[in-house]
Formats: sequence, C-alpha cells, structure tokens
Amino acid sequence: MNFVRTRLSLGNFIGQRCRQVTETWSHRGMCSKPEVVKAEPPAAPAVPAQAAPAPVARASFRVPGYKPSNMDKKLLLWSGRFKTEDQIPEIVSFEMLDAARNKVRVKACYVMVLVTIGACVITVILGKRAAARNESLTAQNMEKKARWRQEMQREKETALALSEKAQ
Repeated sequence: MNFVRTRLSLGNFIGQRCRQVTETWSHRGMCSKPEVVKAEPPAAPAVPAQAAPAPVARASFRVPGYKPSNMDKKLLLWSGRFKTEDQIPEIVSFEMLDAARNKVRVKACYVMVLVTIGACVITVILGKRAAARNESLTAQNMEKKARWRQEMQREKETALALSEKAQ
C-alpha cells in the first residue's frame, strides 16, 4: 500500500511542478510592440553654409519575413496560396511559407500513398496473369538453377578436354 501512496504523491508533485513551470513561462512573453524612436529637435548647425540632412526617424525593428527563393515561390504556387508568380509579394512571412511547405508535404505523401496502392494493384494483376500461365517463382528458380548446373557441367567438360590436349 505504501508503494501506491508514494507513486500517487510523486505524481502529484510532478504535476504541481509542471504546472508551476508553465505558469512562470506564461509571464515571460516577448513584447511585440515596436520601439518608438523619438525624433530629436534639430540643433542649430555650427556652420550655416553647410546644411546637414536631418536624420530620418524610423522604427528600429524589422518586419519578420523572408525573401522567397525560386523554389519557395514554386511551393507557394503548388500549395494554392497564389495563382501566379506575379502575385507573390517580395517578402513573405515565415508562417505563410511554413504552411505552404506543410501543404505540399502532405500532397506529396498522398501522391506516394496512391503510387504505392497503384503498384500493389499492378503487382496483383501481373501475379494473377502469371498464375493463369502456370508460371511460379519456384518453377522459374528451378529452371535457372538447372541452367547454371548445365553451364557448370559444360565448363568442366571443356576444362577436362583442354587438360587432355595439353598432355
């Protein structure tokens, strides 16, 4: 009975520990707000003859994305995400590209399943035709071994004839 109690208490401890860990992780999320760059008021230039261009205020973050290669563009087309290659934007999100790859991967798996089923059906049809002609693998194997025995016998005879001529 103590064995069962220790197992139950150990399970409760592990469950509580996992719950605590997941709760702490949920509070450690990354901030998704863009950094705001405040433009400083332009200072009076020391040399009025040369006017320095004012710095352009822009966000210091970059939109997450990926410039798709030719293969990635083909994957986006094959997955049905876009109709033509002209519709594909210059920068594509990682999620969109990942979803397209997964969709093409699933389609490829379906094609492989269909090819395997087709090959099985063809094998069954060819096997039934061979059975109708009274052909079997054992008969073919026995014929092949009989041919090998005959070839070996001929080789022995020719070797024996050559050795008799040499004497």
